[in-house]
Amino acid sequence: MTLPAWSRRPGAVAIQAAVLLAVVVLVAMAAANAATNLGRLGINAGFGFLGRPTGFAISQSLIPYSETSTYLRALAVAALNTVVLALLSAALATPIGFAVGIGRRSSNGLVNALATGYVEVIRNVPLLLQLFFWYFAMLRPLPPPRQSLSLLGVGFLSVRGLALPWPQAEPGLGVVLIALLAGILLAILAAALLARRRVATGAAPPAWPPMLALVAGLPLLAAIVEGFPLRWELPHLSGFNFEGGVLVQPELVAMTLALAFYSAAYIAEIVRAGLDAVPRGQVEAARALGLRPRTVSARIVVPQSLRVILPPLGNEYLRLFRNTTLAPAIAYPDLTLIFAGTALNQTAQPFEVMVIVCAAYLAINLAASAAINAYNRHLARFAR
Repeated sequence: MTLPAWSRRPGAVAIQAAVLLAVVVLVAMAAANAATNLGRLGINAGFGFLGRPTGFAISQSLIPYSETSTYLRALAVAALNTVVLALLSAALATPIGFAVGIGRRSSNGLVNALATGYVEVIRNVPLLLQLFFWYFAMLRPLPPPRQSLSLLGVGFLSVRGLALPWPQAEPGLGVVLIALLAGILLAILAAALLARRRVATGAAPPAWPPMLALVAGLPLLAAIVEGFPLRWELPHLSGFNFEGGVLVQPELVAMTLALAFYSAAYIAEIVRAGLDAVPRGQVEAARALGLRPRTVSARIVVPQSLRVILPPLGNEYLRLFRNTTLAPAIAYPDLTLIFAGTALNQTAQPFEVMVIVCAAYLAINLAASAAINAYNRHLARFAR
């Protein structure tokens, strides 16, 4: 029986434990000393303010919030706004970046030049200036709601923001959601069984047809049985603003566009480098065997390039999230504006407020990093 590595080195473990204990003691002493000095100076300390009402409004809230809500509630609203901004920006930046990255390797001179020009221009203009361009030059000059730009009659773009349809649940939607969850679980099981069969026999049918049938077919069947229990509420002009649907604030639109196009330029270079990392000999050998270009890309180029693309792509997503701290420049209500700005000024407890803000950003970053690393390990396991 082989003992764990740490059990064969008790001295090293003892040293590490002693160092960790010393660090904990030093931090505790520093905190106690700071609390004593603040109390002697009559300065409030501690996190009790989180239970007090804020007294200020927040322009965008995904959960119920009012001026009588607590600072803890405001923290949840700000964190949700920040996460939504990051997810929307990443969802838009990824396909743009992949398209531009593929265009950088195109044999078509015009496509290659346009993709190269996009990357060089976007990467060399500061993000803050791009944010100001989208907000002040593109969105602020938009017409008022009565003269808004119609988007196929279901959406409206004006100086107030982007008015879009919003889904409204009806009885029976729970059955459809359960069917969707069951379809996803069955699709994962089907993919695992087909992968095991491919390893055992060397051949198996493609996994995507049964996965698509399960993920899309089961919810569709449940929706038909329940009479499609979902309706869309369309926005309509009422007075000087829109009612119904959902109104996306211009600050969110500007932040999303600026972050997405800026990050897409870096994602394009990551994709280009990943595609270039695949040995040309393998591609030429596949073509010599008579494989079609689509098969060469799907079976040879993409699987190998993903192993190179994913680690730096994960880092770019984390950088995108950190760039959301520029949101206060156009008054988008994120963590930095609400807590590091408004809450800090009202509570007069800068140390506690900044600790909360830093801890919130750290927690979200670590969660995203853990998810990316887990998926990377998953791919590496199958690449062996």
